[in-house]
Amino acid sequence: MTTSKLQVAFQGEIGAYSEEAALALYPEAETRPFPSFEAVFAAVEMGSVNRAVLPIENSLFGSVHQNYDLLREHNLRIVGEVQLRIKHQLLSLEGSRLDLITHVFSHPQALGQCQRFLKERLPNAEIVPSYDTAGAAKKISVMGQKTHAAIASRAAAVEYGLFTLASDIESNQENYTRFLALSSHELEAPEGSESRITPDSGNAEVEIKTSLLYAQKENLPGGLFKSLAVFALRDIDLYKIESRPLIGSPGKYIFYLDLRGHQDDEKVKNALHHLQEIAAFVKVLGSYKSGRFIS
Repeated sequence: MTTSKLQVAFQGEIGAYSEEAALALYPEAETRPFPSFEAVFAAVEMGSVNRAVLPIENSLFGSVHQNYDLLREHNLRIVGEVQLRIKHQLLSLEGSRLDLITHVFSHPQALGQCQRFLKERLPNAEIVPSYDTAGAAKKISVMGQKTHAAIASRAAAVEYGLFTLASDIESNQENYTRFLALSSHELEAPEGSESRITPDSGNAEVEIKTSLLYAQKENLPGGLFKSLAVFALRDIDLYKIESRPLIGSPGKYIFYLDLRGHQDDEKVKNALHHLQEIAAFVKVLGSYKSGRFIS
């Protein structure tokens, strides 16, 4: 890379929420759009960018399962996170009106987050899934039809010269998406968004999370209970557990965990060692600062 500025990849077009999250984590960085999540992972692995920022879950519409699968398939490390408040706008050409709209374009996640508005205000409009919210906005600007609209960000409206027909149309105002920052290597110290204070500590202790995935051994009675018990026995809080089908092995699952603590902390290290003894495999995805919430 010829520039000294941090290069951060995101999926989508300029004006995407992922770009906003990338700049929240790395305000001085140069952001670079890529057409797919796979392309973003590949760019980090090949060294054409320094970091990637990708969505992993939304408070209204659930997890971005494709990125969970890509975390398993690729050898990237989670080095940060941020929780971004997502405010959706209905965008079209200037001179359009809500009652003229026959087609609404956006990413499936955004369409899902705005189901109530679409059902109540545009019940007859055709819903058209797109690969990206900002990409949908760009498409509306190019198509030039006042009967078509996109669900996207305010930044996308500015970028593509669109008019806002309706503001903040998400079904619930507590609409946050969690974004992960990824690197090709482990960092010496957690980076990214500002740390939070540990709730039960009187000291300004940085709250650290560790993410990992594991698969159970076959024919192990009580296997899931035993795997989670390695953390409970050591008073390690679990923030999240999610299962995904193990690709190529019907009926088998892989589990993703977020827990409190750094992978080098003694009790976390012991828990992971214990888990390795009873699981088919364990992969630590990274330890990083718990992300701040940005409204």
